[in-house]
Amino acid sequence: MSAKKIHNVPEKELGTTVVETVALEEAATDPTDLPSYRARVRGIRGERRKHLDERLRSLYRRAMVIEQELRQLDSNRFYRTCIFGSARIEPETKAYTDVVSLARQLSGEGIDILTGGGPGLMEAANFGAKRGREDKQTKSLSYGISIHLDFEPVPNSHLDVKRHHHKFSSRLDDFMRLSHSIIVTPGGIGTLLELFFSWQLIQVRHLPSRPIVLLDRTFWSGVIDWMREYPLARGLVSPKDFDCISIVETPEEAAELIVKHYKEFKESLLAGGTLPKVEK
Repeated sequence: MSAKKIHNVPEKELGTTVVETVALEEAATDPTDLPSYRARVRGIRGERRKHLDERLRSLYRRAMVIEQELRQLDSNRFYRTCIFGSARIEPETKAYTDVVSLARQLSGEGIDILTGGGPGLMEAANFGAKRGREDKQTKSLSYGISIHLDFEPVPNSHLDVKRHHHKFSSRLDDFMRLSHSIIVTPGGIGTLLELFFSWQLIQVRHLPSRPIVLLDRTFWSGVIDWMREYPLARGLVSPKDFDCISIVETPEEAAELIVKHYKEFKESLLAGGTLPKVEK
């Protein structure tokens, strides 16, 4: 397309790349005009950026309204616990069988299980969820919120409900929106991100108070000890920020804490009150 034909298109519809092409073509025939064309490109870029920023803000506001409506629709109908953990843990290991046992106990109580839908401990939780439902003939469901990763091409095969995200940020938001309690099992950087993301949202009251249960005392004690020894000691967090955190050693202990919160949740709904607070 020639520069002359391009100029027949309104400037607001031109992409930056096209505008730059126009400037370069014009400059090739009249180099003395290059500064003015550079200024023109900068102006169009600025207007385009302002327009796109406003569109993003508008979409964000709409998304927040939709999210709030979804919370209101779902919050009183189901109880779900979110189980975070490593994708690298193999079956037949103690960590894997512990998570199967934990999810099986919770599902047997009618609690939905929500995971990242991948392999490892996520798969263990989803597998346990289905086993628990079969054991006790409950209506609990196994959820998986997957994300595209080259090394996790497909979700695990134990899911009743699947959701897919392209970004970790939106996936984390979905975990929080869809769950009422959180269990964190051994894991790496991704699991630590999920732990601290959840913890921080509770701290700043962007989430209602809920239990965060850390399974495997040996694995997690050092993390919480560090939080107390350094951030807490320096006044960077408050003692009350630890109220939602519990460290347990066995699946039975973890299940006991979550089932307790689940029963309080149901009692609160029957009484027409608010969601229960987490108390140590």
